[in-house]
Amino acid sequence: MDTGLYTQVDTDRDPPGPAPREPLLPHRDRVYALLREELLGGRIGPRERLGEVRLAGRYGVSRTPVREALAWLRADGLIERGDGGYFPVVPNLAQLRDLYELRVTLELRGVARALDDPSVRHDPVLLGAELERWYALRAAPPRPDPQFVVLDEEFHTALSRASGNPALTEALTAVNRKIRRVRMYDFLTQERVDTTITEHIEIMELVRGGRLDEGHRALHEHVGASMDMVLEHARRALTQMALHTGQA
Repeated sequence: MDTGLYTQVDTDRDPPGPAPREPLLPHRDRVYALLREELLGGRIGPRERLGEVRLAGRYGVSRTPVREALAWLRADGLIERGDGGYFPVVPNLAQLRDLYELRVTLELRGVARALDDPSVRHDPVLLGAELERWYALRAAPPRPDPQFVVLDEEFHTALSRASGNPALTEALTAVNRKIRRVRMYDFLTQERVDTTITEHIEIMELVRGGRLDEGHRALHEHVGASMDMVLEHARRALTQMALHTGQA
């Protein structure tokens, strides 16, 4: 008999429970991700020793996940073993020249493949979105900062991705990561930042407008039109890095 003391309950529904929690990363994965971000962002000095005990204390973990994360970073080519432990990898001038040359080759191929094959079309949506971003940067230029290198990489990645060959873009991304620690010191003057913005817009407008020959030439000039220029880019970046990190 219904006494009016109870209300009907929908027994087909599960009672509400606590909101689901995001899965926690294993300690090794978390330490790897944090260290990798610090290395690529230049927040770890080129001569800073990556000691297991100190890193374990910093991240609140045992030495085992730190040791595993360091092994992964070494496999990535971001750190190397030296006297007394691991240190960030900093390419020498010869290595940097070779990586810059590879970068130029990958950059230019993204445009050249459309020149070689008329059926290849750059994605207009990707080009348009990236171009609008650089229009905004031209209207309000950021102050000189080493982290501007990330914006620069994103431009070149977007241009490569728009060409439709994911393998090219993947290879370019890998090369950029290897030279970022040095290239980031190439954006320490307003003139350099402003020039980069202007050249990026010119390249993107030419490619989006189908003027591929001109776009290819402008991109070649931008990233290095000769090995002498490539070597000069590499030498200048290393010099700036040495000046701003106290390296001899």
